[in-house]
Amino acid sequence: MPLLEGKGVTKYFGGLAALKDVDFEIEEGEIVGLIGPNGSGKTTLLNCISGVLVPTSGRIYFLGQDITGLKPHKICKLGMGRTFQIPRPFMNMTVLENTMVCTDGDRERALEAVRHVNLEEKINVLAKTLTFHERRRLEIARALAVNPKIILLDEVAAGLNPKEIVEFTGLIRKIRDELGITILWVEHVMKAIMTTAERIIVLNKGTKITEGTPKEVAENPEVIEAYLGEEYKID
Repeated sequence: MPLLEGKGVTKYFGGLAALKDVDFEIEEGEIVGLIGPNGSGKTTLLNCISGVLVPTSGRIYFLGQDITGLKPHKICKLGMGRTFQIPRPFMNMTVLENTMVCTDGDRERALEAVRHVNLEEKINVLAKTLTFHERRRLEIARALAVNPKIILLDEVAAGLNPKEIVEFTGLIRKIRDELGITILWVEHVMKAIMTTAERIIVLNKGTKITEGTPKEVAENPEVIEAYLGEEYKID
């Protein structure tokens, strides 16, 4: 049984179909990338999975339970963490306080999450003084603090320099390898996602056009035409 599964997930905004009959399966322990052009439905799919949006039709299952239409806090309590494209910590709270918000005040669990993202030296620092890279790490710590079985990442490599991207992809592998947490990752930074994910799902205009290994996806003519372009090459 997949850890996370979608069957025929469709989402309309008025007469516009943001997602059309999308099927997917995420197995426990995978790092799965979700890519596609702007407006292809990637974040909409994450929002449907995490309860921010309710699909117009189709079903979503997590741990074998139908979670379609559940509120985000209920899905979170089942074991699903989430980050967002723009980090929005509580700026006048410390790193530790920000993380404790996600642990119902459990200081030790918050400290453990902060250590996993290498922010332990900043635990008493206000979030507003953190660099953008550090705020990204704080987002991950907050997601880890809910004791997740899966984390949904939304463009966490955006805005990072090459050195920071390498550090961040290493962190994502560490979270999977050492903590056993499954990752579903929306990303536009191809170097990051193609060198980290084991499987890639590609959306275009709200539909899933293919999925496969990074190499298979990078060589797929439909993906090249819709998104990557002829100049993209994978090592």
